[in-house]
Amino acid sequence: MKLKANGIEINYQIEGDGPVVTFSHSLACNLSMWDEQAQGLEGRFRVLRYDTRGHGQTEAPAGAYTLDQLAEDLKGLLDGLGIAETHFVGLSMGGMVGQELALRHPDRVKALVLANTTSGYPAEGVANWDQRIAAVREGGLASIADAVMQRWFHEEFRRMQPATVARWRDRVASTDRQGYLGWCEAIKRHDTTARLRQIRKPTLVIAGELDAGTPVAMSQLIAREIPNARLIVLPQASHLSVLEQPVAFEAAVQGFLAGL
Repeated sequence: MKLKANGIEINYQIEGDGPVVTFSHSLACNLSMWDEQAQGLEGRFRVLRYDTRGHGQTEAPAGAYTLDQLAEDLKGLLDGLGIAETHFVGLSMGGMVGQELALRHPDRVKALVLANTTSGYPAEGVANWDQRIAAVREGGLASIADAVMQRWFHEEFRRMQPATVARWRDRVASTDRQGYLGWCEAIKRHDTTARLRQIRKPTLVIAGELDAGTPVAMSQLIAREIPNARLIVLPQASHLSVLEQPVAFEAAVQGFLAGL
């Protein structure tokens, strides 16, 4: 299904009944990243998943994006669907969207799950994003897909689950180039660290023990700065912890929501 919001057509799926839980995916993924998690919640929640700007079947305008703009995309989607308030689960760039949404529109957020994400990058991290942008401009998404798989999945998972890795490698390679570049510009400028204490919503932070892209220390910082936030570190999980450890991820999210 599609809905016009904040100037673009946004692709989304919504299933189930009950309080709303919104899922926001990682860079170069799409809403299918949350298939298993959605199935686990549909009996007790109304589950909203969407393709973010520049991804999946959502429009990919040219130019640099901003996290403010991307949070407004989600607000516009919620407005269009008549959703006044939602629990939010976001991974990596999805977690960045969640931070901005909670800061800009706290009345729309009931609780936050921020997984494998960061509140900002140091100078060397920004330089790494600039290098990635240059590589994609020169060689396209296919030129970085193998390196992305090494960041997303640890060595044992890549060996034991080659079909899953191949599926998501294809997803990276087929991501809209200008959408990916627009998001890279938003991500490298993302910085909420000094504002995290303004977030007054129940928050669960999930980290992957083996995550090199957003190391545990980044999650520890978020959990320390958001008042009363909880941190769970998933063992044997890299950047896409929801795909490497779906059962543990689901248990963490469902346990958190059940305790609200």
